[in-house]
Amino acid sequence: MGGNELKYIHNAFDTNWISQYGSNIDEFENSLENYLGNNSHVTALSSGTAAIHLALRLLNVEEGDFVICQSFTFVASANPILYLKAVPVFVDSEEQTWNMCPEALEDAVKYCIQQGKKPKAIITVALYGMPFMADEILQISKKYEVPVIEDSAEALGSKYKGQFCGTFGDLSVISFNGNKIITTAGGGVLISKSAELKSKTLFLATQGKDNEEFYNHSELGYNYRMDNIAAGIGRGQLETLEEKIIQRRKNHDFYQELLKDSENIELFSAPNSDFFSNYWLNTIILKNKLSKEDLKDKFSQNNIETRYLWKPMHLQPLYNGCKFFGNNLSGTLFDTGLCLPSGTNLTDDCRLRISEVLEDEIH
Repeated sequence: MGGNELKYIHNAFDTNWISQYGSNIDEFENSLENYLGNNSHVTALSSGTAAIHLALRLLNVEEGDFVICQSFTFVASANPILYLKAVPVFVDSEEQTWNMCPEALEDAVKYCIQQGKKPKAIITVALYGMPFMADEILQISKKYEVPVIEDSAEALGSKYKGQFCGTFGDLSVISFNGNKIITTAGGGVLISKSAELKSKTLFLATQGKDNEEFYNHSELGYNYRMDNIAAGIGRGQLETLEEKIIQRRKNHDFYQELLKDSENIELFSAPNSDFFSNYWLNTIILKNKLSKEDLKDKFSQNNIETRYLWKPMHLQPLYNGCKFFGNNLSGTLFDTGLCLPSGTNLTDDCRLRISEVLEDEIH
């Protein structure tokens, strides 16, 4: 917690706005719009998953439509496709950013067109806070006239060529789940390019109530609006965002120095200066038969939590049989990768303990 969250929560109580209305929501949205720039129109919602669902609705995705999605991601990127009974088509990663491979993406678009249906959307992800290859992905989007939903759930504060993640897509998503770089105790936002789209998002997120004095509903809506208390937490968190980004990147510097000469462990890092990552999570790839299970167990024995990388969607039982384009790089990353401790409250003592665990594995 940053310190001012309670002030804004008390404001919600003092003004008696304990609902999905109130000044905290307005101010949280305004602050994010000012932070992101690039004509961003922000709607605060109950989760990042809800934001992806509404993005698909705004693009008129219906039953049987193709939606292309990055395979190497958390399941929330893909599940809303199934909510609408659309057809997921998964695309592999490329080596530099671990995000959607442009070549495989174009193959997937061509496949859909050959099946008689141009895809309704492309869901690309900024994995672990690393920006995706925006120039290449957006070029394909423009070439085939397929809109991009940018899932930057993990990438608040990350930039590509100086532009913030969350501002590249036709519609973009950021998450404030409890494990993200800042939180609203859950929650997320949908970012659009116009006030009209923001208005439509808000309409769908508040049960699709028509503009009447009575409760009239002519379109299916959802209970997806962020509440005023959660937004108050977000206002306090947002005030310390830059400090949190600095701390996460400091963690990365620590791992980079620790592992710089390692023959067995490779730290995932930005490929060049075009990519500015918040390093929400620091991740490694293990080499020379070093086992992710063994290393995870070793950390666990020292009371240090680590986690496996996301299991790609094309390998998930839920999505068995879905079309996949790529060479399974994401599967190889899953087989050999591990997420290391990356919290903003990581202390020098924590870093020392991590170093001691890794000492025998580095060479």
